[in-house]
Amino acid sequence: MEHEELTKKIDAYLDDNWDAMVEDIATLVRIPSFQEDDKKADGAPFGPGPKAALTAALKMAEDMGFSTHDAEGYIGFADFPGKSDTQIGIIGHMDVVPAGPGWNFEPYDVTRKDGYLVGRGTLDDKGPSVMALHAMKFWKDQGVEFPYTIRFLFGANEESGMADVAYYHEHYDDPAFLFTPDAEFPVCYGEKGGYDGMLMSKPIEPCARVVVEFEGGMATNAVPGLAHAIVNADAKELPNTDRIVVTEAGPGRARLDATGKSAHASTPDEGVNAIGLIVDYLLEHGLCGADERAFFELDQKLLNHTDGSGLGIKSADEYFGPLTVVGGTIKLEDDRFVQTLDSRFPTSITADEITERVREQAAAIGGSFENTLLMEPFLVKPDSPVIQALLNAYNEATGEQAEPFTMGGGTYAREFKSGASFGPEKPWIKDPEWVGMMHGPDEGVSEDLLKQSFKIYALTIDKLMGLDLK
Repeated sequence: MEHEELTKKIDAYLDDNWDAMVEDIATLVRIPSFQEDDKKADGAPFGPGPKAALTAALKMAEDMGFSTHDAEGYIGFADFPGKSDTQIGIIGHMDVVPAGPGWNFEPYDVTRKDGYLVGRGTLDDKGPSVMALHAMKFWKDQGVEFPYTIRFLFGANEESGMADVAYYHEHYDDPAFLFTPDAEFPVCYGEKGGYDGMLMSKPIEPCARVVVEFEGGMATNAVPGLAHAIVNADAKELPNTDRIVVTEAGPGRARLDATGKSAHASTPDEGVNAIGLIVDYLLEHGLCGADERAFFELDQKLLNHTDGSGLGIKSADEYFGPLTVVGGTIKLEDDRFVQTLDSRFPTSITADEITERVREQAAAIGGSFENTLLMEPFLVKPDSPVIQALLNAYNEATGEQAEPFTMGGGTYAREFKSGASFGPEKPWIKDPEWVGMMHGPDEGVSEDLLKQSFKIYALTIDKLMGLDLK
């Protein structure tokens, strides 16, 4: 089909089906599909919500004429058979994070306002998944027989551990190539390695500590915006700073409350680490015993150097750029200070090297360090035909001359032998202030962005079908 004719058919499909596509999104958004382990059952391993959303998505695909299968509630798929069993995969997820507080709109329904769709999952990932599924239906409606089979995978556990794809790998072979509409445009061809660790001090008895309490951060994979410590000291003798407030916490005790700025662990330069503010203050004002000081000086090397240089793990490569590292949470547990870290690392350093270098420094102060999570870097080279096919589809649909990129975050793509994350977000375009982000209140997405995503995915399928994937 000639390009001009194809684009006219794609536009016509949108004109004829857009309201129905929005209603398909609403059908899924109305299901509160967050994980509930206390309610899991046979066939619903992540609870009733993810199961209901998976069932609804499979029914939607079946109504479009695709053959579907529910794999014991872990994951499901819909197939558009081609001339061969070689598969091109698309994967989206039907689970969401809980709505949480702060919504001005009904979280579990779609509100249409000023060209936006608002509701939990409209952006992450029910809305984009519906666009990609309709792109598959568009081609089915053309009556074509492709050289390869298209398999649309509906995940049910992306937000809480990806046990869905682990199950899939145990029972099925990977597609030859796969993309997920669950990130940003133009196309992400690689994801840094993910590394979590736990840095612990030696046991320090209360009688040898100045710090009575130290807590900060909500998650390992985020720059903490808040932290506090309680110390044995006279609050009146300790100054406030622009980010630390000192108050009395009982006789002879002071409380330090630090306000930093939260940020994702993959973009630490956008944040201010509240734990680091406390550690700097403790060291500057001598609010620590000898063993505490040894730990805090090591912790400072982590907290104040997000490029890893403080810990001797600074590294960069041509695809991913520099390593990043943050200290996400801290607490006192069994008389030990326990600091978590999150690193996004390129191919120029290994996880074993990170572990060895940090462990050596922890041992030098009588402490310990252990690696608690590891995901190796994922990369499909940017000049490969599959990445170029996605990129060309994007540029043709948008009129841009965009280039592919890598990122520090993680998506379904890294779980497969060959894949990419592919839209629909465009972070350089600012939405109105009343439109929230994914995982936050009032999550929303532009209808125009979803329409453009549909066009991109329809063109992408055509281009991938012209490649030699065998």
